Formats: sequence, C-alpha cells, structure tokens
Amino acid sequence: MRLKNKVAVITGAGQGIGKVFASAFAAEGARIVIADVNSGAGEAAAKAVRDEGGEAIAVTTDVSDERSTRDMAAAAVDHFGTIDILVNNAAIFSTLSMKPFDAIPVEEWDRVFAVNTRGTFLACKAVAPIMRERGYGRIINISSSVVVTGRPNYAHYVASKGAVWAFTHALATELGEDGITVNAISPHGIITEIPRETISDEGWRRNLEEQAIKRKGEPADLVGAAIYLASDESRYMTGQTLSLDAGLRFT
Repeated sequence: MRLKNKVAVITGAGQGIGKVFASAFAAEGARIVIADVNSGAGEAAAKAVRDEGGEAIAVTTDVSDERSTRDMAAAAVDHFGTIDILVNNAAIFSTLSMKPFDAIPVEEWDRVFAVNTRGTFLACKAVAPIMRERGYGRIINISSSVVVTGRPNYAHYVASKGAVWAFTHALATELGEDGITVNAISPHGIITEIPRETISDEGWRRNLEEQAIKRKGEPADLVGAAIYLASDESRYMTGQTLSLDAGLRFT
C-alpha cells in the first residue's frame, strides 16, 4: 500500500500501458482518475479498477486542449479532494505509419506534438497549482528509447518524446522547491493489446537483437518503476529518466 489514499491522474489510461498503471496503482491503495479521450474506453478501465476493489473515475480528456486538461484537474479535485500524482501517458504512436521525415505531412507532425508534447505540458500546467498549494506532488512523464536510438522514419514521434525528456528536466528545476518531483520513464519494445502499424516482424527481430534481454517487453515490466516514482520512496529523486529498455545500450 505504498500509494495509500493518494490520488493519481493517469492520462491515456483507457488502454495499454496507462490501463495497467491504473490497476497497479489502485492495488497499492491509490484512488484513480482515468483521463482518456475515448470516453468508452475510459469508463471501462475505471469499472475494471472498481471491480478489483479499487476507487476510480473516468474523465473524458483531450490532453492537447487546455480547457479539457483544466476540466480534468477540476473533476479529480471535485471527486477526490486533491491530486497527488500525475502520469503523462497519453500519446500518439501505434497509429503512425513509417515514413521518411520529408514525407511527413505538416498536419501529422503538428498532431503528434499536440498530444505527445503539448499534452504533457498542459496536464502538468493543470495540476501544478493543486500540488503547489499542498507542497507535494509526483509527476511521471513517459518518454521513449527512440530519443537515444534516433529510430528512423518516425522523426515526429522521436522529436516529440525528446521534448518530453527535456521538459522533464526543466520542470524538475522549477517545481523542486514546491515539494514536487518530476521524473520520466523511457520504455523500449513494449507490446500491449493495442494494434500497431509501427513495427513489422522484421522490426521486432532487430529490436530483440539489440537488447540484452531477448524478449518483448510488456506493461508489467514498467509498473515497478512507476510505483517507485509515484511513492515517497523516490522523494530525493527528480529530473531523472529511467531507461527500461532491456539493456538496449549494452549490446
């Protein structure tokens, strides 16, 4: 019960990694706010937490829209009284198709940044006043191993997650005196139930060759780090990025 009675807002938690985080955080005692643009998926994920004995609500949220993120924070406070934890998980990735950087339409580039980067910024902006008032908070951003590898044919995704990585460091310096820690998780090779157009069988083969641990990752492989960063066990850690990448850089 490392997160007992803490209120955790998790964006993009209607499916995939975010949904697994919601269940795991609830099992540690947290009260969950599932913020997802897909209202049906969000409600189903919240019900799954409640069916497991946890507390959860769903709030339909478009993280790329400032008013929507403000409404998200307000709904969390109205229902649970405060916000202790924010996990910025919402992102566009699985629906992207591979293409050279100069074949990416401007509209697609802007949409990826609107969700992945601006969405992280706006969610932090919405919850920071609540955390500052209490002098306590845990913000966890989800970056990606592609920032290090420079994975080709996803330049917009790589750049957006690089911005999240840098924003994590910058925000940590601004919020440290307010008792708020800001850290990131950088996953690699995680497979979820979400259909993906972003990787082929050959791509998976290359991935596994580059890893020290020769298997595909799953959301459960990220849970321990997420709970650590959300709990008081990480109270003296901020501005850091944990690379959960199966030893990608050691092969």
